[in-house]
Amino acid sequence: MEAIIGALSTFNPLIALLILVAYIVIDALYAKYTLDIANYNEYRAATVGSIIHFCIAFGVINYTENWLYIFPLAIGSWIGTFLMVKRERLKKKKE
Repeated sequence: MEAIIGALSTFNPLIALLILVAYIVIDALYAKYTLDIANYNEYRAATVGSIIHFCIAFGVINYTENWLYIFPLAIGSWIGTFLMVKRERLKKKKE
């Protein structure tokens, strides 16, 4: 119980929002990264991979300090992947 109270006392909603947005971007970038690799776009894949790891560092630094930040991380991850896959599916339909 003390762990939950301690985590809640140091939880910052702004940081949680930033983590949520960061992981929406990260998972969208992961989907883009995978597409770039599948299409042999080495420069784009390398650039996107670098950006992904930079953003991941932000999340890791924050959720290692407070485990509650894992929740916006997971939600952001789901949203990012969902939006990118949906975007690609709609793009293919138009072709």
